[in-house]
Amino acid sequence: MAANNWLADRRTEVAAERILDAAGELFAQRPVAAVGMNEIASAAGCSRATLYRYFDSRQALHTAYAHREAHQLHRRTIETLTGIDDPRQRLVTGLVTTLAMVRDSPALQSWFNAADAPIGVQLADQSDVINAMVSAFVVSLGAPGDDAAAVDRKARWLVRVLTSLLLFPGHDADDERAMIEEFLVPIVAPIQR
Repeated sequence: MAANNWLADRRTEVAAERILDAAGELFAQRPVAAVGMNEIASAAGCSRATLYRYFDSRQALHTAYAHREAHQLHRRTIETLTGIDDPRQRLVTGLVTTLAMVRDSPALQSWFNAADAPIGVQLADQSDVINAMVSAFVVSLGAPGDDAAAVDRKARWLVRVLTSLLLFPGHDADDERAMIEEFLVPIVAPIQR
């Protein structure tokens, strides 16, 4: 009996991933807010009823998609930080890498289009999952004396900086790096004395 439950769970996971993949393809073509549930169901090759069995609302689908992509971005960003011990360099590299990965993905870029309703900003600001990942990143910087409240504030600030730069980019990558180094690093990863 347990094997049947495992297979059912695996089929559910595969079906949900297929739906999220289809949604991502549509998000790469049009603004997130313009993509309807009927279109996603059609692109995934399922009925609308099946889609709603896995995601009971458009908001639930958006949240699941954003969390899946955030986990992938987090994992890839952490991989790029391997071997970088200096907290200030980790912070700069982490932010610059994350910005580049979002911008390199048409599906993710569509979440931060200033001309449309930037759904990604609101979701990033309200997501406990994204906050937990960014908080873990802040802790990895090793700022002594940061209590849980300070870590949370720094994490929320990093999310706001990232979403701001995604909505309103600097002049170029060097300009953004300079802004991060000049204005963000001293607050989030100050020099240890």
